[in-house]
Amino acid sequence: MLSGKQRRHLRSLAHDLKPIVQVGKGGIDDGLVGAVNQALLDHELIKVKVGENAGMDRHAVAEDLAARTQSDVAQVLGNIVILYKAHPEQPTIVLPRAPASGGDEQDEPDGLDDE
Repeated sequence: MLSGKQRRHLRSLAHDLKPIVQVGKGGIDDGLVGAVNQALLDHELIKVKVGENAGMDRHAVAEDLAARTQSDVAQVLGNIVILYKAHPEQPTIVLPRAPASGGDEQDEPDGLDDE
């Protein structure tokens, strides 16, 4: 689970990224999950675009993809989902330290929707 400070850091890193994977009318299937897994392995931090024809709520897409790829949702903004998963052997993104108390004093409630 990411702290608010870590989410903010990841959002700042993701600002200039382009979506790598798109969820279309087929929804989330094994092929899409495989593509997201490979993109996370290659990049650690990715944007996923949820198409209008996906037939799923964008928050449901974010949570389903995160669960199926063992990644964390950094943000859901509009039709874009930002996912993060540290590389298992050679992580390149260094996250700020999470507070020992388990949460920031000024942490957002869930950090998922910043509209």
